[in-house]
Amino acid sequence: MMHKFMAFFLSVLSSWTWAETCPDDAHPQLDNLARQISQWDDSYHRQGQSPISDELYDQARQRLAHWRECTHQPTPQADNPLASSRGTLRHPVAHTGVKKMPDEPAVREWLATRQDVWIQPKVDGVAVTLVYREGRLQQLISRGDGLLGHDWSASAARIPGIVQHLPVAVDVVLQGELYWRLDHHVQSIKGGLNARSKVAGLMNRRQLSDAEAAGIGLFVWAWPDGPADFTERLATLTQWGFSDTQRYSHPIEHISEAAHWRTHWYNAPLPFASDGVVLHQAARAPAERWQASAPYWTAAWKYPAIKALALVRKVQFRVGRTGRITPILELEPVWLDDRQISRVSVGSLKRWQALDIRPGDHVSISLAGQVIPRLDEVILRNETRMDVQLPNPRDFHALSCWQLDPGCEDQLLARLTWLSGKQGLALPHMGRETWNILIQAGLIAGFLDWLTLDAAQLATIEGFGDRTRERVLDSFNSARQRPFSQWLKALGVPPAARNNLEGDWQTLAAKDTQAWLASDGIGPGRAAQLSAFFRDPQVQALAETLREAGIDGF
Repeated sequence: MMHKFMAFFLSVLSSWTWAETCPDDAHPQLDNLARQISQWDDSYHRQGQSPISDELYDQARQRLAHWRECTHQPTPQADNPLASSRGTLRHPVAHTGVKKMPDEPAVREWLATRQDVWIQPKVDGVAVTLVYREGRLQQLISRGDGLLGHDWSASAARIPGIVQHLPVAVDVVLQGELYWRLDHHVQSIKGGLNARSKVAGLMNRRQLSDAEAAGIGLFVWAWPDGPADFTERLATLTQWGFSDTQRYSHPIEHISEAAHWRTHWYNAPLPFASDGVVLHQAARAPAERWQASAPYWTAAWKYPAIKALALVRKVQFRVGRTGRITPILELEPVWLDDRQISRVSVGSLKRWQALDIRPGDHVSISLAGQVIPRLDEVILRNETRMDVQLPNPRDFHALSCWQLDPGCEDQLLARLTWLSGKQGLALPHMGRETWNILIQAGLIAGFLDWLTLDAAQLATIEGFGDRTRERVLDSFNSARQRPFSQWLKALGVPPAARNNLEGDWQTLAAKDTQAWLASDGIGPGRAAQLSAFFRDPQVQALAETLREAGIDGF
């Protein structure tokens, strides 16, 4: 029960997906994505390696299907993700796979037309067929392409978690999942841990050590020729030694029960990794009619996505208060944990240069602390490497952009936001958006221009009502009453111990590097920063403006 079934069962696009538009270069982008997915398929099914998580793979498959639809390209018949995993040993009963439901409404609709439904965790492992003859395990066959798999019987004989002899001499075919045993594994905290890849890698070896074999367990999820009654199936499997199946199977009737078990297994300690839940209708087709495609009697409901595959629209660079340049990726909007995300920070210019992210690239994003969008890695690069206009780092530093000079919009706005924030003057009703409105209205072109604004000037701003103007002017007036120590922080003075910033502006500005270095707790680097700050001509001009305005300490 793995992402390999995705290609067969794309019937809907889930709610977090992209806008209903194709990229401008849709055709080469589509071909590039199709080639990458083909490589992932080969690595996953033939080599037993997972270079990408299931949820990102599923999203890539959905994006490919959407691009084919919007460019009116049919899905090639050769687009079979299981092609490279085809073996030589025929399954007695075909592996059907499972259709993945995109969201709760889809699961509710599926349940509404079915009776006698049971729910199980969707074990994240390697699907196999077990063939017993007269109660003895005769063959273990890898899933392969659902019809033909590989013979893993030699390795199966060494695995204690696989029942070798049934207590009754019967001929029976079972289907299940080989998984890597984990101790109190909580999926919501630890994720998949590449457990499936570990099992696949071990089973593809010719020999297993005793320790490796002991680490593999088995979860039986299908008995094709078993009793029609689901309870009887579970009871018999338990008698034969497959107790996990009964332990982790529960009858459900309503969506609330399905949601309960999905949430429970996502957060509860389990002996295996899992990536969702599977719903089974007890009534199913006879085994001889099973096919390597999604049947009507099963459906999967995956756990909440913790990663999203995002298409980069644009790369922008934001200059912060101290001149630090932060690359920002504008994304085709994606949904993650019920949040729509359209941009993410790369973190630093150095990291962006190392990753070399350009428009058209696909990246993986997640939420740090379940709140802040975080860039994880580049998943697929656009073959057309578009030029990106990078600001010159030499133009921006701690003493640049006190005025609205070309390229200084971001840094000046960041300076003003800092000034009014709690670390500065703590001015109510003065956040980044308000400062930006004043800049866009042409009322602020320098760091202290707002000191002279009046009600008449604010009245020229469209959308600024009487209440807003009154609040802004009250904030500006309150700034004049703030103490000198707060004004130093608002100006962005380099951090120093409070006792090192005693005295008025003239006293502090008179110190040179050596004088600062003689102060307690100030090293060479900080001493140079303090000296440069107080001696900078633009900062001195600001101090003079504050002196003329009657601000304390200047």
